[in-house]
Amino acid sequence: MSDISNGPVAPPPPAIRTTSTSASASNSTSNSTSNSTSRPGSRLKRTLFGYGAAAVGLVLCVPAASATAAGSERAAPGEEVPVQLLALNDLHGNLDPVEGPAGRVQRGDGAGVQAGGLPQLATLMDTVRDGRPNSLVVGAGDMIGGSPLVSAYYHDEPTVHALEQLGLDVSSVGNHEFDEGPEELKRMDGGGCHPTDGCAPGGAYDGADFPYLAANVTRKGSTDPLLRPYTVNTLPGGQKIGFIGLVTRTAPEAINASSVRDVEFHDERAVIQRYSKELKQQGVEAQVLLIHEGETTNGVAGRGCDTDGPGARLRGRIKDIAEQTPSAVDLIVSGHSHDSYECTVTDPAGRPRMVTQADSFGRSFTDLRFSLDGEGEVIRESVRATNHVVPVTTPKQPAMTELVETWRDRSAAAANRIVGHISADIPGRGSTKEEKPLGSLIADAQTEATRGHGADLALLNPGGLRADLVHKGDGAVTYADAYRTQPFGTRMWTMTLTGEQLIDVLQEQFSGANAQAPRFLQLSSALSYSVDMSRTGADRLLVDTVEVKGKRVQPTDSYRVTANEFLADGGNGFTTFTKGTDREGGDITDLDALVDYLGHHSTADAPLAPPAPGRITFTGR
Repeated sequence: MSDISNGPVAPPPPAIRTTSTSASASNSTSNSTSNSTSRPGSRLKRTLFGYGAAAVGLVLCVPAASATAAGSERAAPGEEVPVQLLALNDLHGNLDPVEGPAGRVQRGDGAGVQAGGLPQLATLMDTVRDGRPNSLVVGAGDMIGGSPLVSAYYHDEPTVHALEQLGLDVSSVGNHEFDEGPEELKRMDGGGCHPTDGCAPGGAYDGADFPYLAANVTRKGSTDPLLRPYTVNTLPGGQKIGFIGLVTRTAPEAINASSVRDVEFHDERAVIQRYSKELKQQGVEAQVLLIHEGETTNGVAGRGCDTDGPGARLRGRIKDIAEQTPSAVDLIVSGHSHDSYECTVTDPAGRPRMVTQADSFGRSFTDLRFSLDGEGEVIRESVRATNHVVPVTTPKQPAMTELVETWRDRSAAAANRIVGHISADIPGRGSTKEEKPLGSLIADAQTEATRGHGADLALLNPGGLRADLVHKGDGAVTYADAYRTQPFGTRMWTMTLTGEQLIDVLQEQFSGANAQAPRFLQLSSALSYSVDMSRTGADRLLVDTVEVKGKRVQPTDSYRVTANEFLADGGNGFTTFTKGTDREGGDITDLDALVDYLGHHSTADAPLAPPAPGRITFTGR
């Protein structure tokens, strides 16, 4: 991983990028999109000033491309054409830098760099693509979903506008694009006001002006993709690059079941082969796969993926997919695991192929550079990839700053309400501990919020922690701070589990879907247990140590357990929750529980302290 911040970077004048788009269907099932991209060119991308009251009275002038510049972009027969792809993944609507440990990127020497922010990212992208006419910006999913209040308050329309301002040309969907269901995703792609909350300030939302791709997602019983499966971008010199977009077929394991009951996620390999062949039939030689699937464990590949041989440190489904994807696909841009890497895999023809991913939350972006030969094919030997960190100290691009501040002003009244006070940082997503202080606090809050349903304890999936609570100034916690940690607004459910079932849930942390990478649930103070990490699988749980309210759990006893809807429906491989009986709740969300808890347990004079560790005891390390 590299960092292009070698001292202050002066922001260049804001770049205006243009895209001419015409929809064309190559057959009844493909619904492909053909994009002809130029800098500058035919159709002005929508900017901040094209949305809302700020549009009044402003005229943007776009200089015409000179004949010399246009001519220099065309390759003579046999001449190589340089191309640049700037790739993002897992932005999750973070227009601002993420505070605390969750917003940090670790350098190779172990030092941390606080990173992120769309205005900072825009500056650095402008810098690296300056003078490169064949530069495209691509995404690998989860660009929205689980977003902070500044974006989520208007159902992530602010992030779509920011991505347009950034110049995003195409993105695959990720699992979080389905958080509010397929119809909301189609609205984000195609436009229209929100069906419940109506139009955001400025009028009707007109959809993303970049194509969202979902080649392997269909309605149940259908073979037609829910969204376009691929898009073809034509460079100024006439060269074509095809982008196929997919999401991991395991996406339902990370989405509330109620949100995706009407859609199917198909095996990636067969779908890639189908559309790669279709692109080839159209004469598109250069092909790029945008796929929301990453490595198994964060950090495995980031420390020199190819150090021990090509792709030696890359683990998980992405490696299998990358090795089996048809050789016609030249590059693979991935997402999902939130960790940056630049890896080489061997394709079915025995040729090296690059697989990359950037850090989440806009903390870094991937700069991919390669050349096309005279036939429009990617010269594999020319491919280079670098992940650039986006330090928060980077000067902000003025245009992107104005866009973000406009949306911040629109949600300020709700965002700035003080809901509690803390005495110190309470790490959540940024914590490296299995038992995270914020996870303990939120589990306690959820238990208290559901006492009316008889809750004895609560359990929380670690992925439900989206940020940290960071102590600032007088320790005040705003609604926006709380929202950042619990952005999904997921309903809470309380159910009865037998002691045997509760033990099964705890064993599922280390077995089944979580056998290869243990997933530690966050637990409220009533529950405690020990694990032996020298063991494997379900045996890691020391069953005799599991206690509720200081008493050893008995297999035939009953316990009232609270979980968010995602867990309650068996998410993340915790299927035993679906066996719970006497389910009650749905009347309070995880965010409501946290806000209420902060209000009841803290004041400016008596701030809430981070919970003490020790609910889980570790042995065998």
